Amino acid sequence: MSGMRKAFKHQPWNQVAALRRSLFLVLILIPTFITSGYMAAILPHKGGTLLELAIVVVFAALFAWISIGFWTAMLGFYTLIRRFDRFAIARPRPADRKPLKPRARTAILIPICNEDVAEVFARIRVTYESLKATGELERFAFFILSDSANPDCWIEEEAAWARLREKTGYADIHYRRRRNNIKRKSGNVADFCRRWGRDFRYMVVFDADSIMTGPTLVRMVQIMERRRDVGILQTAPACVNRETLLARVQQFANRLYGPMFAAGLHFWQLGDAQFWGHNAIIRIRPFMEHCALPRLPGRPPLGGDILSHDFVEAALMRRAGYGVWLAFDLGGSYEEVPPTLLDELKRDRRWCQGNMQHVRLLFTHGLFPAHRALFLNGAMAYVSALLWFLFLTLSTAEALVEALATPTYFGPEKALFPDWPVWHPQWALTLLASTAVILFLPKLFAIALVAIQQRAHEFGGLRRLAASVLAEVVFSTLLAPVRMLFHSKFVFVTLLGGQIGWGSQNRSDAATTWGDAWRFHGGGSLLAVLWGAVVYVVNPSFFWWLSPILAALVLAVPVSVFSSQVRAGRAARRLGLFLTPEEIAPPPELRALRQQLAASRRSGDLFSACPGFVRAVVDPRVHRLHLAQLGAIRQLNPTLAQRRRELAERALLEGPQGLADRDKRELLGDPGALHALHLAVWQLPDGEPARRWGLPGLADSA
Repeated sequence: MSGMRKAFKHQPWNQVAALRRSLFLVLILIPTFITSGYMAAILPHKGGTLLELAIVVVFAALFAWISIGFWTAMLGFYTLIRRFDRFAIARPRPADRKPLKPRARTAILIPICNEDVAEVFARIRVTYESLKATGELERFAFFILSDSANPDCWIEEEAAWARLREKTGYADIHYRRRRNNIKRKSGNVADFCRRWGRDFRYMVVFDADSIMTGPTLVRMVQIMERRRDVGILQTAPACVNRETLLARVQQFANRLYGPMFAAGLHFWQLGDAQFWGHNAIIRIRPFMEHCALPRLPGRPPLGGDILSHDFVEAALMRRAGYGVWLAFDLGGSYEEVPPTLLDELKRDRRWCQGNMQHVRLLFTHGLFPAHRALFLNGAMAYVSALLWFLFLTLSTAEALVEALATPTYFGPEKALFPDWPVWHPQWALTLLASTAVILFLPKLFAIALVAIQQRAHEFGGLRRLAASVLAEVVFSTLLAPVRMLFHSKFVFVTLLGGQIGWGSQNRSDAATTWGDAWRFHGGGSLLAVLWGAVVYVVNPSFFWWLSPILAALVLAVPVSVFSSQVRAGRAARRLGLFLTPEEIAPPPELRALRQQLAASRRSGDLFSACPGFVRAVVDPRVHRLHLAQLGAIRQLNPTLAQRRRELAERALLEGPQGLADRDKRELLGDPGALHALHLAVWQLPDGEPARRWGLPGLADSA
């Protein structure tokens, strides 16, 4: 096994990857050096003061950062326009047409935590039906791995799981809820590996909002069977299904620019790609042997459990000698985006802390240089915002100093002529133009690529596509300063030791209220007003250079509210803006998902309107199901048994609202106390306690 891993480290693509990365580095560094020189030249003292030197250094770091995205997109355009890449791992091979071998067993893991149960199980049902249609269903098993702390979610998940098994008749759909949410999602996956990992060769990891088609899942297993050197195969998910204006903009950008960026990542990463934590297939044995996550020394947020586990697992898999590949051209993989700006920023707060931890792993023994670069790149996704804010602050300070300082025409050395300050507007415009090209040219190339591939109809036609890109640019320009301010705060707070919770992501299309928008964005808007007022009074000419950024911050509250509205998103759709291929011609799986969700909302039984905890106590079917999941009644110490009896008595008298969530979880975890409460509730008379449990007139239906 070790000899095999050693052979994997010297694949034919290694030398090509080294050449490509060298080219990539040159393309980034040379323009950065040139533009940094231009930046120094347009400053009053040509970069000669400490303040100006800091401006040039920060500008160089920012320009190099945006150059990474630019050249990734350009290399992706080159890859896609050629229509052939000998290293494309998803390229069909004759051997892939054979049926899957019985030993190629694959587990599909769906880790969930306090999610919308109907939506989660509708997605699972759609994936199941799509797999069934391939004729390879028996090679797959589903594992719903719950970390839900909400007692109602817990019971609703169990009921939905039982209903799904009953409707499909498929026994290989399993449900497990952990008692202790250790290490979050990565801990849940590790728990699966310890319990069932040796029964499977591969596992496909989902997020709660993931959908993958049956042909894509089968194709991924075929690739892994053919390429024994691959440890992780990552797909590039398409963003779908959300209807708020912000989500529609994000989905459009993902579907138009995403393929080009994914192809560019493949071009320079090859077998050193990233793992994004979901919609990917993993070879279980090396994952179990080599990808256990260490606990970082020190206290959180930069110490303790690793939050963003996916990048680290990819680096450890590669260190073990197995490749990590991005199947950039493999379709049939879908996910959803946060519906509002506030939801996006809450997610980014978690990601920021996780990515900042990666900096501590840069010098871990045995990691490949590409993955060290990916660690740094992940951290820069958030540190770059702080650098941008720092650049604006330093530039403002320079403008104020120059406006208030008395000009010095004669320096300490004797000279015949005064040293007149010289302003070169053409140099400033050249610098501005080069930065604009870096930022916006990939968008034009994306339109060109769609036109060349004759796919404009997938976005509503060329005119609607162009209009959507223009609207997306305006929208992104308004949101970029807001994201900059928040990401800067996230990095700063993380470095100061601030911690955050790690709750479930909001996946509903609930709009942002004006109160929430003012609470989150009001401070930034006030900062922009004060900032702009000072600059306008002291140096009016510099104010106009800053005005686009300041205006975006001032407008953050209404933009956040407006972009969160479903009606705004639907209005954009009626105008033909931000259309995606999945809207123009929905795949069968997405159509089936809408039908499943509609059906699940309509269906119900006697107690379906009750919260999950109430159903576990009252509904005989749900009660029996939950007891079966708990197993045998355990012997408790007298103190704990007395506490459980007191909780049950309080619930009986006051109803479920008399218990906190932790009390409900405690009763749900005790089969003896729960069953005693069930019997006692059904013996209540038709009085106030019975009404609190939702029982009037239902006693005869037991």
